[in-house]
Amino acid sequence: MKTILLMAAACVAAVAFAGAAKSLYDIPLKDIDGKDASLKRYKGKVILVVNVASKCGLTPQYSALEQVYKKYKDKGLVIAGFPCNDFAGQEPGTNDEIKQFCSSKYEVSFPLFDKLHVKGAEQHPLYAALTGADATFPGDVKWNFGKFLVGRDGQVLKRFEPTVKPDAPEVTAAIEEALGK
Repeated sequence: MKTILLMAAACVAAVAFAGAAKSLYDIPLKDIDGKDASLKRYKGKVILVVNVASKCGLTPQYSALEQVYKKYKDKGLVIAGFPCNDFAGQEPGTNDEIKQFCSSKYEVSFPLFDKLHVKGAEQHPLYAALTGADATFPGDVKWNFGKFLVGRDGQVLKRFEPTVKPDAPEVTAAIEEALGK
């Protein structure tokens, strides 16, 4: 019962915070090293927000994410990776293990953040804002590697389902359009 009450309180707090946040930039985050962070650092840039996992059939998307990041980072693109263990336990590692895996296996250089929940009672306020009833593209993230393209003004422009690869024509076209604004 205590666990249920704590989960309910966390859910109410997340929803309340998401509603109170003026923008995605205002939502407190932690980076992969556990330091306080936010998306505010990337204000004025185009951000591709992706929930990632190390033991998923879609994990090879890390390569395409890194290639897209390298191609567009000097034009103002940031890829923000959010490890998540919500889908079949496919991200069981610690932040240190995730960071090591990403750097050694895929040479990831884009920013990684603290492991969080993208759905359920413990959903992080960032994902409550991205997927909630008032979101531009509401609805739960369906699996690992769901993608949200955020414009330079902090507004969500597009949403891509997990199986859409980061270097797919529709994704790169949307990124190029957002960078051109």
